[in-house]
Amino acid sequence: MTGDRSLDFARDRRIVKTDEFSSVFRLRPVYRTAHFVLYTRKTDLPHARLGVVAAKRLAPRAVTRNTIKRVTRELFRQTALPSIDCIVRLSQPVNTKQGPATSASLKRVLREELTRLFASQCKPAHRSGAGE
Repeated sequence: MTGDRSLDFARDRRIVKTDEFSSVFRLRPVYRTAHFVLYTRKTDLPHARLGVVAAKRLAPRAVTRNTIKRVTRELFRQTALPSIDCIVRLSQPVNTKQGPATSASLKRVLREELTRLFASQCKPAHRSGAGE
């Protein structure tokens, strides 16, 4: 371990309790892509937290659901987000039981969509007044 807490995914950076998920889900979706919906809520914590929901009916194989969660966590760790609770929910089927569980093209598509989701929350606010 390097001691750099910005790249870990410790328990305090996860949304784990049902009531925490519910309080974020009550809000409207912030951003949508072809397969995902992002819900966010501002917090007073010094860091962002993440929850991932990948339903079995939308990704029938555990391998696929685990890949989705793994890629989501990886991109979350690499993105400097403000102090928000984020829930990424799979909203459209990504594959079927007949197709391959994971593939390089599936991972690429998921990574592109998730990168767009997190980037939508990193846009700087134009409140500085400098140069205006």
